[in-house]
Amino acid sequence: MRLLRGMAIVGSLALTAVVTPASFAVASAPHERGHVVDAQDAALAFDQSAYTPITVTVDGQPVNVRWYKELCYVANPVAAAAQQPGMGGTTTIENTRCGYESMNVFVPESAFGDQRAPIYFAVNNAGWMASYLKASVTSGATYNSSTSNVGAALKAGYVFVDVANRSRGLVGADGSSPGKAPAAAVDAKAAVRYLRLNDAAMPGSAERIVVNGTSGGGALSSILGASGNDSEYDPYLAAIGAAGIDAAGRSTLRDDVFAVNAYCPITDLGNADVAYEWLYNVLGTRDATGSNGQPADAAAIAAKFPAYEKSLGLRNPDGSPLTAATMLDTIKKEVVRSAEIYLNADAANTIPALGENFVITSGGPGGGTTKSYVNDWLDVDNAANKVRSVNMTNYLKFVATQATLKTTPAFDAVGVYGNTTSGTETNLFGPYTQKYMNYTEFSWDHNSVPGDGSGLDDTGLTWKQYTARKSTTVDDQIHLVNPMDFVGTKAADTAPNWYVRTGTRDRDTSFIISINLDRALEADPQVGDVNYQFAWNQPHAGNYDVPEAMAWIAKVVKKAGNPLASGHRG
Repeated sequence: MRLLRGMAIVGSLALTAVVTPASFAVASAPHERGHVVDAQDAALAFDQSAYTPITVTVDGQPVNVRWYKELCYVANPVAAAAQQPGMGGTTTIENTRCGYESMNVFVPESAFGDQRAPIYFAVNNAGWMASYLKASVTSGATYNSSTSNVGAALKAGYVFVDVANRSRGLVGADGSSPGKAPAAAVDAKAAVRYLRLNDAAMPGSAERIVVNGTSGGGALSSILGASGNDSEYDPYLAAIGAAGIDAAGRSTLRDDVFAVNAYCPITDLGNADVAYEWLYNVLGTRDATGSNGQPADAAAIAAKFPAYEKSLGLRNPDGSPLTAATMLDTIKKEVVRSAEIYLNADAANTIPALGENFVITSGGPGGGTTKSYVNDWLDVDNAANKVRSVNMTNYLKFVATQATLKTTPAFDAVGVYGNTTSGTETNLFGPYTQKYMNYTEFSWDHNSVPGDGSGLDDTGLTWKQYTARKSTTVDDQIHLVNPMDFVGTKAADTAPNWYVRTGTRDRDTSFIISINLDRALEADPQVGDVNYQFAWNQPHAGNYDVPEAMAWIAKVVKKAGNPLASGHRG
């Protein structure tokens, strides 16, 4: 039951770091205009002299960089266990105190004394997984600004920030799971608040924060960009000692951002299964690709989609309603636009004719695999740079063939059909003391793992009955990581600039998810620039279009003008 009952939620999720009124006193430190700095905020003050000088090479030229290492952006970080789950086993972390709530800040030489430079704020939580400290800029490294967003940001004179955050999979020092939603969003907001608190002392402008992320990072970028300054997060921010929360738990700093640069965002999780099953069942894609292991359940989930889509009240650019009846045509138009943008971008760009092969290489350098797929879905006129037709049945089959479809359900699968693994986002939800909790109606009502604390089988309550209770938290968690709940609302200050990309070969979430986000952003009067496209022939990936993305950032920054003069958002 979604209500603003933050302190009760924090308590029920067993947060151990609590801010008390006694911890506040008047002090002085760099701060946002009009913000009174207390003792806790003073402890988060930025030390201009505490950097390590390093040198990197960008496009063949040396660039001196000041590296501010492992800045803990909260006063009461949640302690982590030394052993954390990793790929194929466990990994040992060094910074158990604040390794998941810290940032590395890299300042290129051109920005040493520049408080107007944009801040490129990179989140790294792929798959919605917890993100430990990362250093994208390393001493002696070489970067190509046409392919590396790191090199491009440094060359442009932007302050580059690598942000760590709690999220699913994190093991706390006490053995609990303190990365449950909305921890990732709360930590990202806390990092923004740290930058605002210290804006006068740090290079770069906290009024020009550009958030970059892919997959789960694209989702985190989106919720951070959508929910600026919404008070529902304040109790969570207070619990970890985020900057700008006073003794009464009220916010005295802002956490809105200037721009979002999101790739393939895995977002709107509460409805992602519904959108996925509808898309890959409406034209028989699961059956055609032999990936329909649960046909009755897939159909039952998909049946919920028309009502959900209608409830959003979205419209396409031509003013027509975006509904289940118009969705396939909408996707087709986005595919056509993507192909024609690609064809027109370079005279050398061509697309295989009908009957010819798409040759696709996947995997890393030296270890990639190359496969061919017959083009039986797209008819193009390469001479005229035009698409003649798209066969949507064959297109969706192509998408589902080059990357096998996810299970049914796709995102909330743990606990269903006896599944006890953590391969889906189910472990992002529930109390800290519980490994996972189902967060959609279908999975909740079909949970079949006795004793996991989730579902009708353990609680005796259907999803509707469970979420009707005032003590329920899982629906609040879903809400607080869903940008669709904040875009277009008066409670949140949504970022004014958005650059969103989803690959035409991306099967990791439904194309519907990013289309809905785009249409909602276009309708939000707070949003001035939305640059949304399907990225031609790209899979589930990000930062593959560095020159275009950086040119867009430069454009919106220039249009916004001097942040020191405007003082807010641009």
